[in-house]
Amino acid sequence: MDPHPSDRPAGPDRVRQRHHQRHRDHRLSREPEHPGACRMTTLGILHPGSMGAAVAAQARRCGAEVLWCPADRSTSTKQRAERYGLTPVHALRELAERADIILSLCPPAAAEDVARNVASCSYAGIYVDGNAVSPATMANISAIVQGSGATAVDGSVIGSPPSDSKSPRLYLSGPAGALRLVAQLFEGSTVQARLLSGEIGQASALKLSYSSYQKTSRVLAAVSYALARDYGVAEELLDIAQGRTTSYLTETGYIPKVAARSWRWSPEMEEVAATLRDAGLPAELAEAAAAVMSRWDDLRDSSLGTPEVLERLHDAPEREPD
Repeated sequence: MDPHPSDRPAGPDRVRQRHHQRHRDHRLSREPEHPGACRMTTLGILHPGSMGAAVAAQARRCGAEVLWCPADRSTSTKQRAERYGLTPVHALRELAERADIILSLCPPAAAEDVARNVASCSYAGIYVDGNAVSPATMANISAIVQGSGATAVDGSVIGSPPSDSKSPRLYLSGPAGALRLVAQLFEGSTVQARLLSGEIGQASALKLSYSSYQKTSRVLAAVSYALARDYGVAEELLDIAQGRTTSYLTETGYIPKVAARSWRWSPEMEEVAATLRDAGLPAELAEAAAAVMSRWDDLRDSSLGTPEVLERLHDAPEREPD
């Protein structure tokens, strides 16, 4: 006689189905009794860097519980999460079991690995990738998380980390119902959620379209000043720039910030280059910007001044043979 169905060993599919059912039951138990009534949403943030922590803090201020996983994170990340009042969990699996929505904000080079780690936990909620990745990379991430039963949302943050004085935009594309739930996390906050009508890849394309100008312009300004400084005409270059209405060349104080962020911006420009190539457009400028930024790879979060940063753009001197 065959064993009763409940006595049979649970295979991978049955385990996944049970996880999905528990996740659905958890969400349903927290649905409001009346239309329009508020309910607490649980958000998981991966990971609370300067942008991720600030965005998560806005969701928390709007009533969401925000979880994060301290395992293998730096001391500064832990201090940042504590400062913003984020709730620590013991492991990623616990975060995946409890979170209705997971938001990934990490360096673009790590985005696919982060998605795989979440998928390995059989996550079945809404997974928002808010990283500066190409539409093709976003399609890969979508396939990864959908394989575990999650709903993928393509997101991009444009602007500085949110604060009382700064209000970045969070663009979202993908399934309409999921987009609305994500946008509700930030209603009344300084994060402006903007829903796009297109599918996965549209929000990523918008981010890289903006980055291809914004970040390349910053790099070109740095190269311009490095050249002018070598010939003793940096002040004259600044005077020329200040005579125009707007120019990144007037913002010399921003150059060290570009250098300190290049460890993150360089991979983003490589994603820009890949997207330009996919569209049949010239990618050399984006590739060159990434190459320039690579000269600042060791200046992550540094506090060097403009002269020191500009000096790093020069070719390293060749060593004499021993």
